[in-house]
Amino acid sequence: MFGLQVRYLSFFFGIISIFSFFNIVYSYYFNLYLNLGTYFYTLIFSFLIFIVLYIFGKNIKRPSIFDKILIIFLGYLVLPLILSIPFYLSIYNLTFLNSYFESISGFTSTGFTIFENIRLIDQSLIIWRSSTQWIGGLYFLFSIIYLIDIYDESFKKTLTNFTSLSSSESLKQATKIFILYSSLTVFIFAILNFFSIRTFDSLNLALTIISSGGFLPVNDLSNIIRDNTQVIVMSLLMLLSFFSLFFIYNLFFSKKKNINFFYEDLHLVIYLIAVITIFFLFFSFNYNFSYNLLAITSSISNIGFSLNSDQLNLNFIYLILVIIGGSFFSTSSGLRFIKIYSLLKFSLNQILSFSRPKNVFMNKLIFTKINFNLEEINKYFLSVIIFILSLFFLASLLSLNGMDFISSFKLSILTLMNTVNSSIYGLDNLDFNSLEFFTKYCLIFFMIVGRIELLTILLLIRKFLFKN
Repeated sequence: MFGLQVRYLSFFFGIISIFSFFNIVYSYYFNLYLNLGTYFYTLIFSFLIFIVLYIFGKNIKRPSIFDKILIIFLGYLVLPLILSIPFYLSIYNLTFLNSYFESISGFTSTGFTIFENIRLIDQSLIIWRSSTQWIGGLYFLFSIIYLIDIYDESFKKTLTNFTSLSSSESLKQATKIFILYSSLTVFIFAILNFFSIRTFDSLNLALTIISSGGFLPVNDLSNIIRDNTQVIVMSLLMLLSFFSLFFIYNLFFSKKKNINFFYEDLHLVIYLIAVITIFFLFFSFNYNFSYNLLAITSSISNIGFSLNSDQLNLNFIYLILVIIGGSFFSTSSGLRFIKIYSLLKFSLNQILSFSRPKNVFMNKLIFTKINFNLEEINKYFLSVIIFILSLFFLASLLSLNGMDFISSFKLSILTLMNTVNSSIYGLDNLDFNSLEFFTKYCLIFFMIVGRIELLTILLLIRKFLFKN
């Protein structure tokens, strides 16, 4: 029934096998035997599932959009089960729920952790935590291609400039994305090493940054980033998960230099410059601006890292940056800047059309010839409505389970936007390990909801409510 979809999932079980093997080699090389057996179990289970699903998926059929949504959602539930094995079988006596929570948090690139002191964790398990983010970031990018039918036409046209969506070339296009994603990871790792960040930390940060994740190899980022140069470099590297994955490829390697090819990234550049300028002029008095720059890039890329910050008055502004998010085809979350901009421009044109009925107002993105139609605007508006409803629902659940309203509101935003809690949002001291079972299950579900396109939830509901 799910031939093509099963083969789609088998690829990621294969990747889990590769990372399991890497952790086994790493553990042997550095004599880290405490959790070695857990990676053997993970390797065996993931490889067997990879073989079975790949063979079972030979009979390919053309899936409907609902089949695709179901298999993507299933992947977000099943793949973290395998990724949770090293946590569950480790020497740290984690419950199944805590292990699954940690793997879901990594796979969705959120970064909530049940570990209180990262320094006490075995190094191989720290790398495994970071690896779950890397795998999840790649899964998210592949999911965008797989669910391309639910996106607006302008985004599909832009994406097809780089990659073919033909099923006959799916392997070729998947390989292209995998190589680009891996190359950027190596690039981040090399840059961090060049600026005197130790190799172990550079590796973990590279896996985290490219996936827009939130796991750190230490308790506090200040233990890794020690001077302003490193702060600025870290800030710039986090922009790689803010812009489109294809931005660098388009800029330097593409033969097509049409401005429409860069339309979203061009808008993001303007947005970034505007935000940095506002912060520099109004929010940097008696404060190191490089710290603000790190907080800005961390928020807009939905990573959430921060150095110790006492600017509590900026918590809400940083949360707004988190909600807006970055590019469509990046590992960041958020509602996406281009959606917000299109909605604002369309709304303004509608208002002006009533006050100046003789004038013609074009719903066109600046610097491009791309027009957004009413159907696209309706999708954008629907996404905003779903986010507001999801935010209200999750915040209410957290409040009913004993969390104060401000914390529940902030945590709900970060959960839906897959951003780690930190001092810039006023939630750095939140203890996830002590949360009740029901609260953890709610966070798990909404971390997944935040990672998939929110519109897919309504499509599934419509499918099951109106079968006939």
